[in-house]
Amino acid sequence: MTIFFSRHLLILTTFFFITPSTSSDTLTATQILTTNQTLISQNQTFVLGFFRRSITNYYLGIWYNNITPQTIVWVANRDNPIHNSSGYLKLGDHGNFLLLNSSGNLSWSSNETTAKNPLLQLLDTGNLVLKDSSHTNNNNNYLWQSFDYPTDTVLPGMEIGWNFDTGMEKHLTSWKITGEDPSSGDYTMKLDYHGLPEGFLRRDNQTIIFRAGPWNGEGFSGITAMKDNTDGLKFNFNDDEHGVMYYFTVTKPSLLSRIILTSDGEFERYMWLQASWNKFWYQPGDQCDYYGVCGPYGVCDNNASPNMKLPETANVFVNKSMTLDECESLCKRNCSCTAYANIDITNGGTGCVMWVGQLFDMSVYPSNGQDLYVRLSASDIGTSKNHRVIEAIGITLGALVIVLGLVAICYLRNKRQQRSRGHDSLMNEIYSGGVERNMDDLELPMFDFDTLTMATNNFSQDNKLGEGGFGSVYRGRLIEGREIAVKRLSEDSRQGIQEFKNEVKLIIKLQHRNLVRLLGCCIEKDEKMLVYEYMENRGLDSILFDKSKRALLNWERRFNIIYGIGRGLVYLHQDSRFRIIHRDLKTSNILLDGDMNPKISDFGLARIFDKDEIQTKTLRIVGTYGYMAPEYAMYGKFSIKSDVFSFGVMILEIITGKKNRWFSNDKDEESNLLENVWRHWHKGTVMTLVDPSISNSCTESEVVRCIHIGLLCIQERAEDRPTMSSVVLMLSNEAPSMSNPKSPGFSARKTHSDMDSSSSRQDETWSVNEVTITVLDAR
Repeated sequence: MTIFFSRHLLILTTFFFITPSTSSDTLTATQILTTNQTLISQNQTFVLGFFRRSITNYYLGIWYNNITPQTIVWVANRDNPIHNSSGYLKLGDHGNFLLLNSSGNLSWSSNETTAKNPLLQLLDTGNLVLKDSSHTNNNNNYLWQSFDYPTDTVLPGMEIGWNFDTGMEKHLTSWKITGEDPSSGDYTMKLDYHGLPEGFLRRDNQTIIFRAGPWNGEGFSGITAMKDNTDGLKFNFNDDEHGVMYYFTVTKPSLLSRIILTSDGEFERYMWLQASWNKFWYQPGDQCDYYGVCGPYGVCDNNASPNMKLPETANVFVNKSMTLDECESLCKRNCSCTAYANIDITNGGTGCVMWVGQLFDMSVYPSNGQDLYVRLSASDIGTSKNHRVIEAIGITLGALVIVLGLVAICYLRNKRQQRSRGHDSLMNEIYSGGVERNMDDLELPMFDFDTLTMATNNFSQDNKLGEGGFGSVYRGRLIEGREIAVKRLSEDSRQGIQEFKNEVKLIIKLQHRNLVRLLGCCIEKDEKMLVYEYMENRGLDSILFDKSKRALLNWERRFNIIYGIGRGLVYLHQDSRFRIIHRDLKTSNILLDGDMNPKISDFGLARIFDKDEIQTKTLRIVGTYGYMAPEYAMYGKFSIKSDVFSFGVMILEIITGKKNRWFSNDKDEESNLLENVWRHWHKGTVMTLVDPSISNSCTESEVVRCIHIGLLCIQERAEDRPTMSSVVLMLSNEAPSMSNPKSPGFSARKTHSDMDSSSSRQDETWSVNEVTITVLDAR
């Protein structure tokens, strides 16, 4: 111990004389930054250094230089402070930089990079960037930047939103106590990209406090003070295939402005004027700003203004190229349409956004709002004198028609009532069976049978994508051009109805970029259908296990698929309003869009857990052989760790390009993928199992790390497996260390002989109950 501290002090002493105490804006690999030193940006606007909150807690952060009181704009180790004054920052051996305490233990680090000669620099914008000084012309070639990891403050040029190319989300999280405790607080401000993108202020990542409204070309319609060139600011919004981002810039470099999210849940903008911070606007500002205060179809009005904040837009139809007249025509042709508006109100208005179902969280404002066209019945609009004459004639003729139609009504009454009872019963079960409906639940759009018949060319074989025990899946195109996938239950079969109800109840409550999106359903004419977004590349298994196609999945794409599935599962297990266990995770239930982004599908077998529920048991074993966790296959016990096991199997399949033929009658020892990987892992020859088609595109260290994670996920004992949030950290290379994996679970093989004989003979790519689609074949 004495030698350790002597050596450590010697290192500190050596670096202490090399590093300048102030005025330098860069840190090289031969320097460190200690608690009594700072880096100052070139124009001396910002400072990087250590600050203290409470007697013992030290944090690495960025603040404004020469401004009192000290105004912190970014904190590195907000949730892991250093507890003494001997901490230091240094550049590491893997192209990253590390924050260490006096014992050399890691408090925080940036991600590893490829930089050979890393250089850490504090820019005049307040952005702390890491780049490779050995590369020329690398002014904007940042390998890491603090602007990608905001805390509670938005500075000019800092983006908030989603980067679809990298999968990175940037959002604000309040301090626990503003100005006193920088640890993560109760409030977040995030940009939701579904429908028309808009910002949501939430408490505890769940309860919506304030909705900024969609961007209308001039600003967020729910933030009335947001206007270009107001006080020298310009507001910007990007929405394309690469991402959805909001940011603001200043027209004069001397202007200091910032937007913060406070620990009290206020979204505020400040300007530095006359030697003090002046608050220019804040949200929520009045009672109409609070989310859903007037309920469905209610319009909150504090000032009788004609301008609208549009209703919530998470579940809307969007077409950026349509005119307002075309939008009106489409709304009139769609019985589910309740309102429409322009997307962008600049230059006379462009684009079409159309709502179906309830209109929620509407407000009127003196500025920044826009026109909303609401569909009303004739009785709500009122009639003129001419209309009254026509109405009188219509009533007379209508009465005659009613009298003549009584016989027909009586004749069809029994059949109609029977069908209506079936429809209402099913819808009541969907909306009430075991899942409480809250006011802010999304309402599922209903498609009529004729619309789907026309979209799928009368459910032709040419449009058929696949088939399962429940029925078939068809490709379709709606009249507005949107491509869809229609899952159609067999008309005369009860098989799959429970899964149909279960899927509708669950998926209307789920929204995540790595979950397939349910667009609506149809329950009509003895038909039960689900309508999904269409996935151009279909199921992962259709590419991964096809020798002619698997080369399309290089290592980068395979890793992104693994990571995307992991993020989707974190949402299901932890971040959604309900804890959901999928129970049928497999490669055929991972759909790929046009950019090979993964989306988890098929929630027919999923189960909802209470937030404090750990595990449950069932007598009905459902799922797919080869992906079932041992405790589930043998004893019917399932939990979030059951999904973790299935995820681990998929990791190994994605890397090797081989199926886990768990219940194959073939006695070949290679048939069990998990057993084979485990054996090669101990021999140190695991890279020999990697799919040859990715051998030229993969990095051995990344592949080995993913195999390591996969083996941790498939450990036999559920309690030994990591949670999905830990798995995502490990995949991001942010976990400090990984334990050695224990023996994988092969116990499910032992249950094979105990299974029903008809089930045991089926192909392992089918779900046990044979009601979910699992095989998609191209035409």
